[in-house]
Amino acid sequence: MGTQAVCWVNTVIITNLYLVVFTPYWPLTVLLLAWLGFDWKTPERGICSVSQSSMDFLLTHRGTGNMLIVVVGGLSECRFSLPGSTTLVLKNRMGFIRMALRHGVALIPAYTFGETELYNQHIFTPGGLVNRFQKWFQSMVHIYPCAFYGRGFTENSWGFLPYARPVTTIVGKPLPMPKIENPSPQTLDKYHAVYISALRNLFDQHKTKFGFSETQELVIV
Repeated sequence: MGTQAVCWVNTVIITNLYLVVFTPYWPLTVLLLAWLGFDWKTPERGICSVSQSSMDFLLTHRGTGNMLIVVVGGLSECRFSLPGSTTLVLKNRMGFIRMALRHGVALIPAYTFGETELYNQHIFTPGGLVNRFQKWFQSMVHIYPCAFYGRGFTENSWGFLPYARPVTTIVGKPLPMPKIENPSPQTLDKYHAVYISALRNLFDQHKTKFGFSETQELVIV
């Protein structure tokens, strides 16, 4: 078993070195190696799942003053990631509100301009065979398989490198949250609306600086 394991590890390393050196797919390789190499039992190293136990641990294991950055839309937001898109998957996401109330920590709205300009994706015909497969796959594993693409090593080539576009994250003011161990659905709805309102205001305040018109709205689905 030991010899087989060593051979398997060597094969993985050689394959990934080939991808890094001779192909434009090195970002995927780096992400895969980072994922495999990360110690998921010690989330304080910088990345972890968004499970309740992980978030409870990070918000309490070193006293107060801890901070989390949560990608609320997650992988479901990939399907809306198109140049010019301002769509966020947020309408039914209540978990981060519940966690903030349980620990009495402030929520800080943030929006990244330019993120959807880094890649493009092919949109398949709605209701077609490939589109039905995408929806089925998402229903099974909660990941929407996108046909995304970017640039290669040269400016006008095709590949999986991101386009050279500016990306700017705007961070809003903290929204204080009361500490409520078991918030009711009505309480969750109240503070969810407060967060969305603050996020919309943040977007509206800065959108014209990044090429959007005054009439462009933040779309919440």
